Amino acid sequence: MKFLRTSDLARAVGIHPNTVRLYLNWGLIPPVERSPSGYRLFTHRHLDCLRLARMIYAAPYPGRGFRALGNEIIQCAVVEDWQGALEKAREHLLAVNTELEQADTAADLLEHWAQNMTDDAAEEPLAIGEVSKLLGVSLDIIRNAERNGLITVPRNSYNKYRLFGKKEIERLQVIRILSKAGYSHMAILRMFIELDGGNTRDLKKVLDTPRADEDIFTAADRWLTTLHEQKKLAQQVIQLIEEQIALR
Repeated sequence: MKFLRTSDLARAVGIHPNTVRLYLNWGLIPPVERSPSGYRLFTHRHLDCLRLARMIYAAPYPGRGFRALGNEIIQCAVVEDWQGALEKAREHLLAVNTELEQADTAADLLEHWAQNMTDDAAEEPLAIGEVSKLLGVSLDIIRNAERNGLITVPRNSYNKYRLFGKKEIERLQVIRILSKAGYSHMAILRMFIELDGGNTRDLKKVLDTPRADEDIFTAADRWLTTLHEQKKLAQQVIQLIEEQIALR
């Protein structure tokens, strides 16, 4: 059997040798034997697992759930269960497609609401407890939305209690829908800034496009782009695993 060196694996996937050692320590490639002189004796089995792990880990961080699925795929490959890895990879693709559908639907509902919202002040405003029961959310969620600038709630001039009218309730509904679909508070705030400025169109794009002053952002701040990238990655992972199965 022809053995490979750490540098051979690193060169094959375009990473530093220390990264190979890191992946080995993390358990992302199988344990490796050493020669009598102490050199690691890698094989093509290690290289195959490294290619898979590198494909998954080199992609932008997609969030804890998708990364966990990626780890399950890698662990199947580490123990030579490539068929199991394929099943996990298909599960990963299904999960991404489900999230993508939910995110798209939520953004479409947002744009429909923005273009058809009305300001009906005739209805009696509700107190925060009533809104909490109506929407099925906690008081803290409502207060946090106000604290984070997602919503501005008028107050009773006499007792300073919050007064939620139709506009505020609908806005909370939109926040809830978008949050459940995976969008971050920053993305929602960015969208509301545009909406409050008079822009009722292209809000899906605004949700997915961080501004120049957002120098630090997460996957959920550009959730649609993240999901499309994950879908492409999931398809590439499936293709790689199928190629490995065909070679065995």
